[in-house]
Amino acid sequence: MKRFALVLFGIALAVPGAFASKTTKQPVTLPEAVRHQLAMLPRYTVFDNLEFRVDDGGTVTLLGEVTKPILKDDAANAVQRVEGVKAVVNNIEVLPLSPDDARLRMAVYRAVYGAPTLATRYGFTANPSIHIVVKNGVVRLEGVVANEMDRSIAGISANGVFGAFKVENDLKVGS
Repeated sequence: MKRFALVLFGIALAVPGAFASKTTKQPVTLPEAVRHQLAMLPRYTVFDNLEFRVDDGGTVTLLGEVTKPILKDDAANAVQRVEGVKAVVNNIEVLPLSPDDARLRMAVYRAVYGAPTLATRYGFTANPSIHIVVKNGVVRLEGVVANEMDRSIAGISANGVFGAFKVENDLKVGS
């Protein structure tokens, strides 16, 4: 019996992936592969917003705002390694350092993700779908929510935060 178990163990080591699950779906299109690479960036947080466009020639234009300059470079480097990408145009804006904006980010985060409906649906994921972008006291909510009610709750929660000059609710409703 021990010999049989050792043989199976040896086969498992000799044939990588022989017993691996075939249910993991790999990105199949260029936009899916780029989106995957951006979502997997370790420094990408709820306070950053990364977007992109892909043209027919394989040029990827990166857009959005980030709080750390290194994330701008990380995004370009990650996308450049995607098979099929011919060139990367990095138009990501690095948000200015501001203690007031940092305080406002945290206050809006607590307000939005402190709402019970939003916390349970969006708050407990590795990369929450509601992103909070703060620039010079102006708050913008970006991302995708499940329904119009969640969009409204997020906007109302952000509007209730003291210190925001303006709140723009650019959340989209979708799956």
